[in-house]
Amino acid sequence: MRADRAILFKLATNERLEHVVKALPGGEANAYRAASRYVAGRTREEALAKATELLGQGHGVSLDLFGELSTSTTDARRVADDYLALADSLPKASPDSATQGSTDSPAQASPDSPAQAPTGDQAGSVPADAWLSVDLSHLALDVDPRRTADLLAQIAGALPPGRRIQVGAEDLRRAEEILTCVLDAAGRGLADRLGATIQANLLRSPSDVEALTEAGVHVRLVKGAYVEPRGVHPYGEPTDIAYLQLAHQLAAAGTPWSLATHDGRLREAVLLALGPVPVEQLLGVRPEVLDDLRSRGVPTRVYLPYGPDWFRYWLRRIAESRGA
Repeated sequence: MRADRAILFKLATNERLEHVVKALPGGEANAYRAASRYVAGRTREEALAKATELLGQGHGVSLDLFGELSTSTTDARRVADDYLALADSLPKASPDSATQGSTDSPAQASPDSPAQAPTGDQAGSVPADAWLSVDLSHLALDVDPRRTADLLAQIAGALPPGRRIQVGAEDLRRAEEILTCVLDAAGRGLADRLGATIQANLLRSPSDVEALTEAGVHVRLVKGAYVEPRGVHPYGEPTDIAYLQLAHQLAAAGTPWSLATHDGRLREAVLLALGPVPVEQLLGVRPEVLDDLRSRGVPTRVYLPYGPDWFRYWLRRIAESRGA
């Protein structure tokens, strides 16, 4: 672990630094100018405009409202309501374009799962390849995990067939409760509306993959970027080997999954071995790769974070670029 990367991760959780930068004359504007490469906008409208642009280029999207560490169930309820409004606002696709660029095959979505009936201009439309993404700490995981599972299920249930809400990776101490929440929601008949994130560097990941694939939950495979004192493979070759092993485990399980790494050598090794597995990337990170993958028949998806709490996300992107 490089020292500068560890320092940047500490800064990414430092509220005081954010306040200092934003208090400087021109500080917030200059910081956002640099961050905007990685951020889909500060408002829902800006994020949806970016989503529509990428969908038009043939890429799927996954929209995430910035925020972590809700400290009350009241905050969590507000966040869930924001996600329900976002779900209702997702771009629609015409029937002719509905099958283009999807990162799930038709067999991976069940039309019998519960969902809100379309209304108004949604009636007769087919969902675009637009998903949601959330960190469960944003839904007060640390306060009331059972309530978090209820909120996750509510958001997932509001999505029409073919769309998912992807649960993001967090630090190791939350891994067990995150897994429990996802499996709880999946057990309510919502597996086809859910996605989970598996970090290859965690020693526990093979057993987590087994649990998720048995439940029929989509898995997004990442290397893992959190600085952990224990329970992890070292960065470098050990994590790369773990990633390849997990990719083969997922392929053998037969449930939907995707690659989410900007390590080109690792990504190409998996694609060569397993075929055109869907690939997910962060907005602004090596965007030229997306069009190349699409030209080769590889389905693609772009993670689109947005909202007013963009500053620390930007620092995390810088930190992750120093290592994983």
